Amino acid sequence: MVGSASASPRGEDTFPKILLHNAKVLGTRTAFREKDFGIWQSWTWSEVCEEIRAFSIGLKSLGIEAGDKVAIVGANRPRLYWSMVAAQAVGAVPVPVYSDSVAEEMAYVLGHAEVKFAVVEDQEQVDKLLSMSEEVPTLKDVIYDEMRGLRDYDHTHLHSYESLQNKGRELQAQNSSLSREWEEGFAGGKGDDVAVMLYTSGTTGRPKGVMLSFDNLAVSARNANVFDHLDETEEVLAYLPMAWIGDHVFSLAQAFTAGYCVNCPESIDTIDVDRREIAPTYFFAPPRVFEMLLTHIMVQMEDAGKTKRAMFDYFMKIARKVGEKILNGEDVDAKDRLLYRLGEFLVYGPLKNRMGLTRMKVGYTAGEAIGPEIFRFYRSLGLNLKQLYGQTEASVYITLQPDGEIFGDTVGKPAPDVELKIADNGEVMYRSPGVFVGYFKNDEATKETKTADGWVHTGDAGIIAENGHLKIIDRAKDVGKLTDGALFAPKYIENKLKFFPNIKEAVAFGHERDVVAVFLNIDLTAVGSWAERNNVNYASYQELAAHPDVYSMVESHVDQVNRDLSREPMMAGAQIRRFLILHKELDADDGELTRTQKVRRSFIADRYAPLIEALYDGSKTKHVRTEVTFEDGRKGAIEATVEIRDMEPHVPGKDYQEAAE
Repeated sequence: MVGSASASPRGEDTFPKILLHNAKVLGTRTAFREKDFGIWQSWTWSEVCEEIRAFSIGLKSLGIEAGDKVAIVGANRPRLYWSMVAAQAVGAVPVPVYSDSVAEEMAYVLGHAEVKFAVVEDQEQVDKLLSMSEEVPTLKDVIYDEMRGLRDYDHTHLHSYESLQNKGRELQAQNSSLSREWEEGFAGGKGDDVAVMLYTSGTTGRPKGVMLSFDNLAVSARNANVFDHLDETEEVLAYLPMAWIGDHVFSLAQAFTAGYCVNCPESIDTIDVDRREIAPTYFFAPPRVFEMLLTHIMVQMEDAGKTKRAMFDYFMKIARKVGEKILNGEDVDAKDRLLYRLGEFLVYGPLKNRMGLTRMKVGYTAGEAIGPEIFRFYRSLGLNLKQLYGQTEASVYITLQPDGEIFGDTVGKPAPDVELKIADNGEVMYRSPGVFVGYFKNDEATKETKTADGWVHTGDAGIIAENGHLKIIDRAKDVGKLTDGALFAPKYIENKLKFFPNIKEAVAFGHERDVVAVFLNIDLTAVGSWAERNNVNYASYQELAAHPDVYSMVESHVDQVNRDLSREPMMAGAQIRRFLILHKELDADDGELTRTQKVRRSFIADRYAPLIEALYDGSKTKHVRTEVTFEDGRKGAIEATVEIRDMEPHVPGKDYQEAAE
């Protein structure tokens, strides 16, 4: 693909330069779509170039200068993506921020980044920024996309996107050479200039500002496009947080370097419908999304009639037997291949259509380990779902799974141009063109993370298998041992628990303790559906989570995980001995999860210390009071008496012995 009309040439080393190339070479191809009031609106590469040019010149008229930081806050909207490139064109650095951040979180990021300008989606974000003027004294002007609710605000330092864009158009009309001067202005930009600053999720403390250069992003994006044969014909759905490195690479860096189309859904509530309408060819989702899709499918099948359910079960058995083999191009006997084709017509095809994945050419999941059975389910349907391993500091890509070499327990081989090694302490380290420039205003952390010769500490423990694939065990700092010396890998245990649709989240404890114990969250959708089918009445999550029948159901899942662990020599000693179902869902607004939905272990250990103590002192119940933050920002508290259940471990290897006998 490199060198073809569908790819930006490697000489185009910044996104504004790549934009100009795409406008000339791919001018009439659709570059962006956005659904508004139920109608898809589209822009070609030529139109996108003109939209960005006008807004960029408008920004310049506000006094923006090279090196200034520009916050980008909101849902996935074409104008917000364009704002990033418009800022880059005048030498400024965009700083995407999680739009669901509470004011305190956002204020820290904006203040630390020394943001001078902000481009936001709507009134909600404007209000947040105006409320933090004292914490962010550097902030001068705010530009908003949606006018609704903002008409009567003081517009001295508040501007609509359209007015600023119109200002840019007026200036171009008054000065015919301005467009050329604009292009010449960023012609001096270089690939090693800082392109964007993305803040880490902050699982272990305050978020750090990761500075990535144009080279970091463009080279990594081009390599990924070549690896998976992606070109200008692809369609992606931009629905993940814009402040997350994955969305920045998939929806901007790869889109610009390959020339494919980025589709922005109408809202978070219409994503499923919008995905079915677009049917993306290139799709990324964290494991939680694939888990939710599968949960909805299984809930619907539970509600289906006997005939439909029997057909589903029969053909899924065929899919589990040969689906992945067919996807990998392996030999399958004629009868099974024929049955699989029939299953495609009756079951697999409708399922893929229901999920909006009918045209998926390649899909990826990352961020957390995906349950092996969930992974195999999608691949058995003929979906080319793969795993990757990456970090913000790597411009995403560290390892990728090549077609035909897909294993559920590994995350692939080193991505193109990536070097990989395992340190003496078992930590995964890498070196690549995507390695970040450094942490903003934090040289000490940069030196701790990146060595003088460019190797980066991932913080993850792993091994490189004989086939050259990387296997991640856990976060290096989280891997520990029980008091008897047995290996304790919490994430490994948690992912086994989260395989069950009824379990949404799990947090395991055990390092330097006698036994393993876990907190669990039930999945309200899956368990709520079960409750409805079984005439179980409940008024809240808290009430459903405490129901004896729910506890019994979850207990059977924990028992199955223990059975699985007993078969693994390294993990047999880490079977779960006690568990409880939390009285509330873990929530990012309460600080228990990051904005990318990762568990903040140290925070949870502090917040729920009395419950952890109860898990280990033999208590059967524990009364607890927990402060919560409601959607409107108000504070409150939830009180409950939480049940704690004991589990009997399985004898290591006993299941295999009994089967053999």
